[in-house]
Amino acid sequence: MRIGHGYDAHKFTQGDAIVIGGVKIPFTQGMAAHSDGDVLIHAICDALLGAAAMGDIGKHFPDTEEEYKGIDSRILLRHVISLLRDRHYRVVNLDATIVAQTPKMAPHIEAMRVRLAEDMEIDLDCINIKATTTEGMGFTGRMEGIESHAVTLIQSS
Repeated sequence: MRIGHGYDAHKFTQGDAIVIGGVKIPFTQGMAAHSDGDVLIHAICDALLGAAAMGDIGKHFPDTEEEYKGIDSRILLRHVISLLRDRHYRVVNLDATIVAQTPKMAPHIEAMRVRLAEDMEIDLDCINIKATTTEGMGFTGRMEGIESHAVTLIQSS
């Protein structure tokens, strides 16, 4: 068994929606990022890659590569899962936290869990996603962006 931790953050920019956990959420802004800016999936990818001692998301999907511009982060996650499978690892569980003052995440968490379970090839009850605010403190509290933390457990298959 191996454990991994991942973190990601993106600032808001112009737009009318954000993508978190593979779910498009209507909003008054978008996310500044080379890909779709899905902070939750990026943190999950880093946690999985870290658990397998395979570097980080930037190593596998550099933001200098045009092929990743605007890419759906679910594609990146599925690729990470295939890398783990190639090394004979399977995901045991995921526990993640989204830190955002706005928009509210609670109405979207179940849909996120469903998409992530599908992409990670694990049961829905192996995925937990929480959301919190910082009570107005820091960049998330000032509504400048969103951050996410993820902890994963993988096991040799």
